[in-house]
Amino acid sequence: MLYDISLKITYDYEVPVSGGRHLVRVLPATLPGRQRLVVGSLSCHPMPAERTESIDFFANPFTSILFRNSHADLTIRMQARVQVEAQALTADFSPDLTGLPAELAACWSVDADAPHHFAGPSPLLPEATEIAAYARDTVTDGMTVRQIAVALCDRIHRDFTYDGEATTVNTTPAEAFKLKRGVCQDFAHVMIVALRSLGIPAGYVSGFLRTIPPPGKERLEGADAMHAWVRVWCGTTGGWLELDPTNNIPAGTDHIVVGHGRDYGDVAPVIGVLKSYGSQTTKQAVDVIPVP
Repeated sequence: MLYDISLKITYDYEVPVSGGRHLVRVLPATLPGRQRLVVGSLSCHPMPAERTESIDFFANPFTSILFRNSHADLTIRMQARVQVEAQALTADFSPDLTGLPAELAACWSVDADAPHHFAGPSPLLPEATEIAAYARDTVTDGMTVRQIAVALCDRIHRDFTYDGEATTVNTTPAEAFKLKRGVCQDFAHVMIVALRSLGIPAGYVSGFLRTIPPPGKERLEGADAMHAWVRVWCGTTGGWLELDPTNNIPAGTDHIVVGHGRDYGDVAPVIGVLKSYGSQTTKQAVDVIPVP
């Protein structure tokens, strides 16, 4: 699949800010065998005083922007063309929970994709007793890691209600779990905490999702937003598997990856600091258009 993607993020400040520095992670990644960024651009208004491009520990590209002058709003625009490859269906060669520790111990790599970085608590995902109990209740004897991940994905999708007003970007997994409501970030965070509580390495994926309107309805331009799903380490042979608990599907050609991390904090679209004493509002609009 070939897609044209556009993103617009706007910030309106109650009081003009006198400066700021932000890290922006919104350009789709190039991942061998998974997807290729054909061309992409990122622009800001007002123009930043400094701008640098770099790559973080998890191999995600990002842009650092610095503002020195006062400004009352900020607009970030991204445009990209991306080619996404269909992933081949494979047999389940993942171990069960008793065999997983040995496969983890045999993995000596500590590079960006190593499962050891995704096995324990992370800054936004501490241990949660109720989620751990929920995970244990999902597992039956003899299930493989892949079967457990698919079962948790299905159960979270059934037990939780998508509600854009129920949570905020700062809602913890424990709070979202108690509500049984939230958005894709909450669904992904709860699933990651559940998997890690069982000793299964799991991480957060930030990206875009092509959405298809109901029959007879037209797409609403800019109506979409960025999406999040989960990647699960299924052992040395199975490798990483991506699942979308919000929609209860494996990540496929409709999922476009921006970055991988331990939790949302590692791949937040925009993160940084600014000088101000007022509040701010933000809006996000995304278009994912298939190219014939």
